[in-house]
Amino acid sequence: MFTWLQSRIRGTASTGPGTAPPSGLLAFYWHFVRQTKRWYLLVFATSLGVALIDTVIPVFIGKLVALMEAADRQAALAEQSTMLTGMVLLVLVVRPLVLFADMVIRQNVLIPGATSLVRWQSHWHVIRQGLPFFQNDFAGRIANRVMQTANALRESVMSSIRAVFYILVYGISALVLMALSDWRLGVPTLLWFAAYLVFLAYFVPRMRDLAKASSEVRSKVMARVVDGYTNILTVKLFARLADEDAHVKEVVDEHQQAIGRHMRLISQFMFCLTMMNAALLIGTAGIGISLWADGTVSAGVVATALPLAWQIANVAGWVSWEVTAIFENIGVVQEGMQTIAVPHSGLDRPGAVDLTVPRGEIVFDKVSFAYGRTDARPVLDRLSFTIRSGERVGLVGRSGAGKSTLVNLLLRFYEPESGRILIDGQDITGVTQESLRAAVGMVTQDTSLLHRSIAANIRYGRAGASDTEVELAARKAQAHDFITGLRDWKDRAGYRAHVGERGVKLSGGQRQRVAIARVVLKDAPILVLDEATSALDSEVELAIQEQLLGLMEGKTVIAIAHRLSTIARMDRLIVLDEGRIVEQGSHEELLAHDGHYAKLWRHQSGGFLAPDVVLTEEATDLGSDEGEAAPHGARGEPMPEPGTDDAPVVTRA
Repeated sequence: MFTWLQSRIRGTASTGPGTAPPSGLLAFYWHFVRQTKRWYLLVFATSLGVALIDTVIPVFIGKLVALMEAADRQAALAEQSTMLTGMVLLVLVVRPLVLFADMVIRQNVLIPGATSLVRWQSHWHVIRQGLPFFQNDFAGRIANRVMQTANALRESVMSSIRAVFYILVYGISALVLMALSDWRLGVPTLLWFAAYLVFLAYFVPRMRDLAKASSEVRSKVMARVVDGYTNILTVKLFARLADEDAHVKEVVDEHQQAIGRHMRLISQFMFCLTMMNAALLIGTAGIGISLWADGTVSAGVVATALPLAWQIANVAGWVSWEVTAIFENIGVVQEGMQTIAVPHSGLDRPGAVDLTVPRGEIVFDKVSFAYGRTDARPVLDRLSFTIRSGERVGLVGRSGAGKSTLVNLLLRFYEPESGRILIDGQDITGVTQESLRAAVGMVTQDTSLLHRSIAANIRYGRAGASDTEVELAARKAQAHDFITGLRDWKDRAGYRAHVGERGVKLSGGQRQRVAIARVVLKDAPILVLDEATSALDSEVELAIQEQLLGLMEGKTVIAIAHRLSTIARMDRLIVLDEGRIVEQGSHEELLAHDGHYAKLWRHQSGGFLAPDVVLTEEATDLGSDEGEAAPHGARGEPMPEPGTDDAPVVTRA
């Protein structure tokens, strides 16, 4: 039975276009609740049943008190035997079964199923956001919101059904029963309900706002903690534990203050409710005893009214905690919506088709881009050029020249603000992003691996590749030898060894070789190399360069490198400066032209000329985009031999 119930809601239900969570709070709730509404309705039905049964029990107590006042006790028992049997069955059989049904639906259907459904669909939506979405937030905060929102949404809905509707059903039933005996018995309950509504109207919005504020600060704590753990190597290298402590302590203190404000309001809430409950009980008892003393009502009626009032007081206390939890969870949901209920940006256009790449020709046609800033100089300014099918092109330029931006536009991480980009005559804005990126193999300078096995990371290039194909790709990337010697913390060896978060268990050069193997396996018609060998030693780099030349055969290639010797063998070099092409041609043609490229080449190929050489300010501008490390030798390390790829950027004093 439990297995059957737990399989009723498939958490990873398929999603697709049109399933984006809406931004309104009630609409956001309904978006998820409607998918499992019949189970929530069953919880409502069982909660209604429990409330009605609990209302009947005080009536039975009143009848028992009246029965005990009978002069002929045996005759009275015989006369009321049916009622007594019904009472036993209700308490001993019916109520436990209804409670059991309520429990198994909540704990075996909704808690595992509905939680997984909300979490899965939220993740499905979030992971399809554009790259800037993730660049503008903490990964820890995004993950925390996706995880916590599912629990909060489910609990707030179930608590609303169980607590709010329970007290409504029970309270109204109690009011009717007391009023039927004597309308004056119902006056305290009626006044209590009126006060309770005013009470909730005052406290609930304030608790909601404080809960949301507390949840936001809690996510900030999570974000800063995860940020420190993710960058633990930097924290250790710079011996900044005290600063990291202060960075986290600041938000922990802020969270404590937010919790304090929330708890202060809850304390006021509980005290007011306690006083209201006491007034309800005393008022009902006072009126009941007064009516009994006047002979207006029997002792059995009073015995019915007092347990009803007492139960309302007890239920109200329970409901107050539930209401507090409801609005705390609503605050968590509201905060989670800031991440989950965000419309996708950079979506495929309606009618987008899959890209076909029979040749691999790339055309940039008057492309301009400034990251949306109208007051800034464009990073790319009406840039136009063509890369022919099978041509190998190197991009050269100082930091900020626009090389990485050009590649990001080609991959549609951003959209051009004007102009267009064509691949084999197809405007890439009219094709699906998945098909576009499937046609481009890219090795980045900042290589990040998934926390999975070596084989899984390489196979990311082509799902379904055999073990033999994975190993062949690793061999071409000069990675097979070091992979066979790996053994992780769970004693998994070779291609089964896991690499740690972002690949931290491997050196930079090892990570880069795995990334190259991944692209080798992908075998895409367009190849983009962004400092693909920057983390490798010269011997391994030389071996991989030969493999890369083979990999480039028949492909259209765009290569970015700041060590110019690594791209000197490209068919054509394009020199960018301030978002424009200032020179282009082969390595020999550009040297003969003696312009911008020749000047850069002389800086990098001058070698170690004499003790009086120094680094010039201009030379230090040759670092990579977005903060690449300074050139070798800039901090006084031993200089490589003249003419090698690692030669320092130098000029005569």
